[in-house]
Amino acid sequence: MYDRKIDLHGFDRDYARIKTLEFINDSYREGVKTIRIIHGNGTGVLKKEVSEILKNNKLVEKYSINMFNAGETLVTLKNKK
Repeated sequence: MYDRKIDLHGFDRDYARIKTLEFINDSYREGVKTIRIIHGNGTGVLKKEVSEILKNNKLVEKYSINMFNAGETLVTLKNKK
């Protein structure tokens, strides 16, 4: 079960980047281990942006597209130190 989620539907790339980074940081700070990022399928712009954010984020342990919903990415955050 994933603890928290953010829905990026309707966001442009820049706003989605800001909100996703805030969401990751807040979740980590609160000790949340697993999160869901809903980006939808659409043109793939948000999906690609989310992937870039996660790939380069030091707080992210692992992530993958939900095999049952390609419009959602499942993320495991590193343990809080």
